[in-house]
Amino acid sequence: MTNVRRNFHKLILVTAASFALGGFGAPAFAATAEDLNKDAAQALQLLYKTNPIAESISKKARAILVFPKVIKAGLVFGGSYGEGVLMKGSTTAGYYNTVSASWGWQAGAESYGYVVFLMSDKAVHYLDKSQGWEIGVGPSVVVVNEGAAKNLSTSTLKDDAYAFIFDQQGLMASLSIEGTKISRIKR
Repeated sequence: MTNVRRNFHKLILVTAASFALGGFGAPAFAATAEDLNKDAAQALQLLYKTNPIAESISKKARAILVFPKVIKAGLVFGGSYGEGVLMKGSTTAGYYNTVSASWGWQAGAESYGYVVFLMSDKAVHYLDKSQGWEIGVGPSVVVVNEGAAKNLSTSTLKDDAYAFIFDQQGLMASLSIEGTKISRIKR
């Protein structure tokens, strides 16, 4: 009986944390264009410092989509949200958000950043012209983990886009079905 009570208390705590993130996290996402540009530059430097292959890939990329901070929370039903910058060369080409919804066995909250290196004109054109890019539809995206990064070099790049997730903080235990959509926003 004590385990049931302990698990119930954990469930209540996670639920409260999820609601707190939802209630207090919203103003943090109302960043100005200058804030997003600064945060994106810092996020790229952090990624390059922790993953040198990402920096070498950036030199071949046609554009780079940087989401410096994405907040994810859930208890059975969950979601994530973050805002980012599209860079073409050293120029900011637009602002985007990333949104996902999920359901399934999940509980917790975390924050992380991610960068998508758009390697082809096809991928950049698709992002520019689509009403929202749902990952898994359109240009192919390879999520690069530590193991894959060791075998990746600028001469082996064949896909339209490569995504690197970094700076994960918090705890999110999940077995879920997720979809991420990237859409243009105004700043």
